[in-house]
Amino acid sequence: MKIAIIGGGISGLTAAYFLHHQHEITLYEANQYIGGHTNTIEVEIEGEQHAVDTGFIVFNNQTYPHFTRILNELGVKSQSTAMSFSMKCDRTGLEYRGADLNGFFAQRRNLINPRFYRLLADILRFNRQSVELLQSDNDQLTVGEYLTAHSYSQEFIEQYFLPMGSAIWSCPVGTFEHFPVRFIVEFYLNHGILAIRDRPEWRVIRGGSKQYVKALTAGFSKSIRLNSPVNSVKRSERQVDVTLRDGSVEQYDHVIFACHSDQALRVLGNQASPVEQELLSAFPYEKNIAQLHTDTSVLPVSQRAWACWNYFMPRGLNRKATVTYQMNLLQGIQSKHVFCVTLNGKERVDPTKVIREIEYAHPIFTSERAAAQHRQAEVINQNSTSFCGAYWGNGFHEDGVNSAMAVCHGLMGKTDLWKVASTQAGFGTDAMLPSSTAFAIESS
Repeated sequence: MKIAIIGGGISGLTAAYFLHHQHEITLYEANQYIGGHTNTIEVEIEGEQHAVDTGFIVFNNQTYPHFTRILNELGVKSQSTAMSFSMKCDRTGLEYRGADLNGFFAQRRNLINPRFYRLLADILRFNRQSVELLQSDNDQLTVGEYLTAHSYSQEFIEQYFLPMGSAIWSCPVGTFEHFPVRFIVEFYLNHGILAIRDRPEWRVIRGGSKQYVKALTAGFSKSIRLNSPVNSVKRSERQVDVTLRDGSVEQYDHVIFACHSDQALRVLGNQASPVEQELLSAFPYEKNIAQLHTDTSVLPVSQRAWACWNYFMPRGLNRKATVTYQMNLLQGIQSKHVFCVTLNGKERVDPTKVIREIEYAHPIFTSERAAAQHRQAEVINQNSTSFCGAYWGNGFHEDGVNSAMAVCHGLMGKTDLWKVASTQAGFGTDAMLPSSTAFAIESS
């Protein structure tokens, strides 16, 4: 078949990787680079050169099995990373880092603060108590409703649980409060966040995440069209017409929408079927501004509280998640400069220290999301169209891979996708380097 793939993020790249051996593909990407949230910036500063990630950063072997297998087959090298989460509250002055006792009590006065010990006790209680939610299939109970019903302290709610969830899904605290709590607990359990020991080992791509993109696209690089936003898709019995922003039209047998769900609906316009409209509209998105910079003032005042993920809670209404990723810690960057990626903190970052500014969008999960996700098969290989994207799962890289593989199976039947891919890709033998204990969540 002649197949158009719209979107060059992890889902589109995975679909192209498995399909290009047996089909004629063309991948359309609106940006001037391929990779979507995999966006590594080459930085030159005072004689130093560094590859700094700004979107997708981390993964682990345990909960990213298919993505890890792709890396292994391509021979892409990764290394372990030490992950941690910190909180800086502008209203109360509280600072802590959750990785160890030294960081947790970064402010020594908290050693004699009973309310701080209540926070710690509630963390342990939630980790133990919340797994009971998995015994039911209630997707209507929200995070806010659950925390209130179980009388968790305001310190736990405002200075730990809501900020961490807000940072993971890059959404406002108020939005995270309305996430289905069962969805959160299931995700936390699978990613080892509820465990005190034996957490997954988190890793980063050596040399920046763009290294895997380069390897993944090697077999179909000539089929990628950058700076090519798709304006509309029109389907008929015989073909699918893809119209680009410049007005040119090309015909295909099938189109895979590997872009965000709202973008797919916009491209389809009034051609979207009732099922497509119902399912794709169940996944709204939140836009976030990321800044790569060297301004350490956005980090906690106490360096004992510096972490890989540093959440900032401002005074008053917190409209968007404000989190700073300390990239030297995450990527093992050796430099006299501290490279940071701050999400939604433009008013706090010194503009003279900004290296690059990027806009990303992340899916927001509502109580309707589970029912919609279970119906992906209804929009695979239907009306000469298929849909994939990380929104069909938890919103992270593995979810994008899984959704793309579902589309490939829908188009190719029971074909062994890995066998097809391995006919061209070499098998890496040294992709995994010596590891150490780590913990956190991918920034996707």
